[in-house]
Amino acid sequence: MWLFLTFVSAFFIGFYELAKKHAVQQNAVWLVLLYTSLTGAAIFAPFIILSKLQILSEDFILYVPPITIREHGFILIKTCLVLTSWVLSYFALKHLPITIAAPIRSTSPLWTIFGALVLYGELLSLQQWIGVIVTLGFFFMFSLAGKREGIHFTSNVWVWLALLATMFSSSSALFDKHLIRNIDKVAVQAYFTVYQVVLLFPVVFTIRRLQPKPQTLDWRWSIPIIAIFLLLADFFYFAALNQPDSLLAVVSTIRRGSVLITFGFGAWLFKEKNVWRKSIYLIGILIGLLILLLSNG
Repeated sequence: MWLFLTFVSAFFIGFYELAKKHAVQQNAVWLVLLYTSLTGAAIFAPFIILSKLQILSEDFILYVPPITIREHGFILIKTCLVLTSWVLSYFALKHLPITIAAPIRSTSPLWTIFGALVLYGELLSLQQWIGVIVTLGFFFMFSLAGKREGIHFTSNVWVWLALLATMFSSSSALFDKHLIRNIDKVAVQAYFTVYQVVLLFPVVFTIRRLQPKPQTLDWRWSIPIIAIFLLLADFFYFAALNQPDSLLAVVSTIRRGSVLITFGFGAWLFKEKNVWRKSIYLIGILIGLLILLLSNG
């Protein structure tokens, strides 16, 4: 069941990334991020209120149970990690072709494994080392393909932002396993959407006030769609992690399979260059991730 839930989550993540690219193109990134968060909070806020008023039954699928202040603190930490990743990835995606940004994001399981190695003292098996080397090798070749479009991975600030976003996303994934096993998954998702707005609003307000000529927002249907796809993806992701036999490394790797949707549809929708060459290197990256996946049983 958790494998099925993960594949469904990956499906929605793929279209979430496409909607995000559509929304941020030549647009005010901070406002796109804020209105996306407001959409998510507006969807979940009624369920929080109705649950507190005990109008919703505890058996209802979106019932939000009460949680402790300590648990709220953990959700705030997760929100900070995710928002940092989002801010970095939104700006990177605005300035990079999606056929460059999406494969960078697909390396997330690699950083999750490195995080587990550092934080939990895990040792890599021979097969895992092979997976890491294959993934990094094709990622290096992928960077050479980027040079054909004038994107130098070592000096391009947007590439570095995309990499940092991926690392923060991996940090959140490492934290999620602990979070979902100890706090109700609906409560995590509900308060996470609300805390996004609580943390983002003062930041966006301050930045917009300090900018001499802040960019205006071009409203697009894809802005609320980002939130809807993300809520669906996270719902199935948290449900998968909540299964007692689920494996974080496997869940993270399968979720990054969403890059096939993002890359394929993105190349077609946004008419990007060198698609065939980049697709070969992307397949190499996915083979490396598959080796890592199989090494986890």
